[in-house]
Amino acid sequence: MSSAESMQYEHILVSTPKPGVGFIQLNRPKALNALCTPLILELNAALRTYQADTSISAVVLTGSERAFAAGADIKEMKDLTFSTAYGADFIESWSDLVTFLKKPLITAINGYALGGGCELAMMGDILYCSTSAVFGQPEIKLGVIPGAGGSQRLTKAIGKSRAMEAILTGNNISSKQAGDWGLVAKVFDTPQECVDGALATAEKIAGYSQIAVKAAKEVVNKSQDLGIREGVEFERRLFHGMFGSKDQKIGMTAFAEKKKAEWTNE
Repeated sequence: MSSAESMQYEHILVSTPKPGVGFIQLNRPKALNALCTPLILELNAALRTYQADTSISAVVLTGSERAFAAGADIKEMKDLTFSTAYGADFIESWSDLVTFLKKPLITAINGYALGGGCELAMMGDILYCSTSAVFGQPEIKLGVIPGAGGSQRLTKAIGKSRAMEAILTGNNISSKQAGDWGLVAKVFDTPQECVDGALATAEKIAGYSQIAVKAAKEVVNKSQDLGIREGVEFERRLFHGMFGSKDQKIGMTAFAEKKKAEWTNE
């Protein structure tokens, strides 16, 4: 049992179904996993625990077959004023996981992933979905705009024109479009295949050096912030730094000797 499983949660389920893999399932079935602050705080707490747990190397986040997360809980926000929302930095905590989670996060999306649900899905490092998945940023229909990174991540994922159309019209994005446009890495036929595929990928990643995996995630993420020249220079510096790790010696020696690498994560 991982340390995350020993904690009590109301809105999420946690487990360790594969060696080195943490699994989180959103669990508000009556609300189609609509996101609310208590759920997000539990999610962040579980992810922080996984981040600190050296036995966990990768994390999978999913919802139900009907909905990954159908959106934000409108009841929580409909009566907010500008001063209250701005003054309290409302939903800032919804983006915390992308700043503190250094381990790979795979989101497995089935059913609805709308509004905040789409934004949460896009916080994953790798996105998988089944043919039942429906993505969208329909905030325009409520008289507002995306507030947890939807306009930024969707644009980077599918391009300005497609993102602009989706956000200005509130039209949904089908699983086929998500696959064709590069929003997701793979589209599976069934929800169970989607979750199983995410777990298999997480287990594969967990079989590598944690040091190398952390560095690989960091350099890919930097590509979103830096120009190509600065990005390549950053990558090269981190690449050079890897030669100070024990795992670099273990990995290259094992390859040369045609043996299986036994990582120390050092």
